[in-house]
Amino acid sequence: MPNELYKVLRVYTNFFQPVVKLVKKTRVGSKVIKRYDEAKTPYQRVLDSAYVPEEDEERLRAEYDQLNPAELKRELTKLKNRLMMEASAKHLGIEFK
Repeated sequence: MPNELYKVLRVYTNFFQPVVKLVKKTRVGSKVIKRYDEAKTPYQRVLDSAYVPEEDEERLRAEYDQLNPAELKRELTKLKNRLMMEASAKHLGIEFK
């Protein structure tokens, strides 16, 4: 059950959750000034990389075109609720199917 959740979460996170990356830290006295790159999803960063072969980029683009972020979010919510119910049932000593 948790593996199903992580499969969907991996796809949702890598294709639809933007992340900011730290580019530079500068210390000015006791203060640290941080500069961040533009927020991008891991998928966008892979496509921007010069180290990824074109066939891998094409495979990722094809996978991305098949995805629906709203459907992924609904699936995540459903799996999370199911996991919580199983955990609660186990805690109470109830058989959950």
